Amino acid sequence: MANYQSVRTSDAGALGARIDAGLRTHMNKVYGTMSVGMAITALGAWAIAGLAVTGDIASAAMNADGQAMMVRQGEFLTSLGSLLYTTPLRWVVMFAPLAFILFGWGTMLRSASAATMQIAFYAFAAMIGVSLSSIFLVYTDFSIVQTFLVTAISFAGLSLFGYVTKRDLSAMGTFLVMGVIGLLVAMVVNMFIGSAALGFAISVIGVLLFAGLTAWDTQEIKNTYVAHAAQGDQEWLGKAAISGALNLYLDFLNMFQFLLMFLGNRE
Repeated sequence: MANYQSVRTSDAGALGARIDAGLRTHMNKVYGTMSVGMAITALGAWAIAGLAVTGDIASAAMNADGQAMMVRQGEFLTSLGSLLYTTPLRWVVMFAPLAFILFGWGTMLRSASAATMQIAFYAFAAMIGVSLSSIFLVYTDFSIVQTFLVTAISFAGLSLFGYVTKRDLSAMGTFLVMGVIGLLVAMVVNMFIGSAALGFAISVIGVLLFAGLTAWDTQEIKNTYVAHAAQGDQEWLGKAAISGALNLYLDFLNMFQFLLMFLGNRE
């Protein structure tokens, strides 16, 4: 009996060690994939903004009155900038990433391979880069970089908390999701009424909601891996890592945008 108990304890310890090592690898993949996606978004937004604005009035796009389309003093929209920001294409640019999340990602999670999902995630990050490029026309470069650094530090602390805490955060999930739905409704309403006070409230609540989601999503990624690691389904775990990277990417992105709304200095 003693030998049997020793063998059983040894097997359990070996399994636990493998799961711990696998979890570290899994989380590294999640954060690595998310970081690459964020880099694609940042570089894409910066590059598109650079192509959309020119200091040469001869290269500027003209409006219906034949005047150069000015962004700010000495800077004008190019033909690309005019196409992206002043035509109906801007709605496609704005809502294409949302449509991908709502209608495409769930199907891919069920039927696509992990490699296909990773490519799709990077393509999604590039779409977000195009959509996000307009912030370079609205805010100063310094405030964008400053807000990005504040977001990165906050995200790192919140995600670390979600990973190491022993507290079960699952009860937060429903509350946070309902909060995000309410926030979206408020944002749509404010598009029509243009209230500065409501806009400020939206930005503050948005930061708090996505701060909570960062910790919650991190714990969910960890718990999901631990629950399925013993089954050894590497393909499924690979897809789970990409899906987790997308969730954290969206948490970071939204927290950054809401912080920028009240920390950023407008041109």
